[in-house]
Amino acid sequence: MTSLRKQWPVAIMAVLLALTFAAITQRLKSAPRQMVVVEMQVALPLFVQVFLAMGDRYLAANIAAIRALVVSTEKMKPEDYAILGKVQKDVSWLNPAHEDNYYIAFAILPQYGEVDATQTILARASRVRFFDYQPAFFYGFNQWYYKHDPAGAAAWMREAALKLPDPDQQLTMQNMAARWADKAQDTELAIRIVEAMVKEARRKDFRVYLEQRVARLRQLQQLKMAAESYHERFGAPVPNLQELVNSGILPALPQDPFGFGFGFDRQGNIALRTSPPPS
Repeated sequence: MTSLRKQWPVAIMAVLLALTFAAITQRLKSAPRQMVVVEMQVALPLFVQVFLAMGDRYLAANIAAIRALVVSTEKMKPEDYAILGKVQKDVSWLNPAHEDNYYIAFAILPQYGEVDATQTILARASRVRFFDYQPAFFYGFNQWYYKHDPAGAAAWMREAALKLPDPDQQLTMQNMAARWADKAQDTELAIRIVEAMVKEARRKDFRVYLEQRVARLRQLQQLKMAAESYHERFGAPVPNLQELVNSGILPALPQDPFGFGFGFDRQGNIALRTSPPPS
């Protein structure tokens, strides 16, 4: 009886603790939970990364690249992508030849506003991976799609083409570069780009094709200069290309060697046609 009396306080305490635990657990279940996101909150300084990797910069690059590879982007906030860009730029500094790093950077960063970080990574990779056309190709695509820089895109596509082993693939990419150069606002720069491609062309038929592209760019330049003269003389934009002839500024409209001719873009600027005019 005496031993039972001694156990009663312990039993009562155990029951109270159990009831308290159950009540707290039930309360926690109904309480709103905060999601703790630890995906990309900090980018360590480069010297710290190398120190933690025991002085091995390539090991430090691999650790950071794995961190970027396994990150769960659907949990990240917009500001987290700047940190991700910093982490991947650090990898490209520690080991610019890191293939996974530049590939993942191109796939993720530009669509979240980190185009400049991506271009830095791709430029570094392109310089050291002299056998790999992809960094230059990706750089050129970003210049075209995100930076709206056709001339810069064409220059990088030329660089990518030179790294391709197959001659037919080289021609395809060089042709793309020439087409992109056509879209440059600076027609003189576009002419210089395509003229440089003419000098590099090994196949005669492709060289003739590029020379025709140069010719039509020079015709475009002539039309733009004539349109400026028309504006200075009459104080208004030229309403149509034939008016350049009717006003006496040009003796005749240039004949596009491709037969597509010239027209106006959506901004009202004279531009090359990429298909035959409607009949």
